[in-house]
Amino acid sequence: MTLPWFGLYLPQLRMSFDRILERTLAAEAAGFDSVWLMDHFAAPMAPEVDTYEAWTVATALAARTSTIRIGHLTLCGPFRHPVLLAKMAASFDVISNGRLDLGIGWGSVPDELHTFGFGPEPAATRAAKLRETLEIAELMFAGEPFDYAGEHFTLRGATGRPVPVQARVPVHIGGGGPKLTMPLVSQFADWWNCPGYALERLDELRPLAGNARISVQHPIGLAKNASERDDTIEAVHRRFGSWGGVIAGTADEVAAALAHDVERGVEGFVCQFSDFGAPETIEHFMREVVPVLR
Repeated sequence: MTLPWFGLYLPQLRMSFDRILERTLAAEAAGFDSVWLMDHFAAPMAPEVDTYEAWTVATALAARTSTIRIGHLTLCGPFRHPVLLAKMAASFDVISNGRLDLGIGWGSVPDELHTFGFGPEPAATRAAKLRETLEIAELMFAGEPFDYAGEHFTLRGATGRPVPVQARVPVHIGGGGPKLTMPLVSQFADWWNCPGYALERLDELRPLAGNARISVQHPIGLAKNASERDDTIEAVHRRFGSWGGVIAGTADEVAAALAHDVERGVEGFVCQFSDFGAPETIEHFMREVVPVLR
């Protein structure tokens, strides 16, 4: 049986970079396997707050850490030309000594795409472009000259250098759409990241994921003790209840809920804590919850 991995979700808004770094370092020290960022020009439903650019933050974190893996859930495909994305990913993998997890999606926030000038393309077109992006990235990562003629992108004599350190950069595709997302998961993904809103359909969607392994996202309210349980549960539902997949309670209760996911075939967990990953919560989770699952 493969032991599950654990990632910390730290969306880069409402936190200074120093705080993001503090929590990333705490996660690395405590034994988290990975840290995950978001990719938005402006935070959905909170455009007035500072939102740091996804690759810039990832690179800054890589320069200050040594073992923890770094990824995004998820990069927005329309934001970057496929060649630029592949160049950034390969460069990051080299600089970080092989610590990139490439999480990507086709862009499911139409208002953001419209606001920032990416056009009113329908979902099917965005998904088709992501397919070509993933095909081009694989060719770029090989480091040999290639031509590519797609419906949306054409390349002639292109070469991707440097090549990534990893023999294969793990591709994580997030989402739960059976018509547009899951075919991409089946063809390209090493990991299907099932977001909270799709967890109730996990067993239904699993056959559509092909050979991709499963990770899930959970907002988690981890109470320090039984006396704080009710307040912690109330806080996580207030902040993240609309997301789906909320888990809350004492360490034993959280571990039991995650163990149910493991029984369903889940091998990776991306956790967003109700206190946004305070160091003491990170340490508590790794000390009291994770050993039950490993």
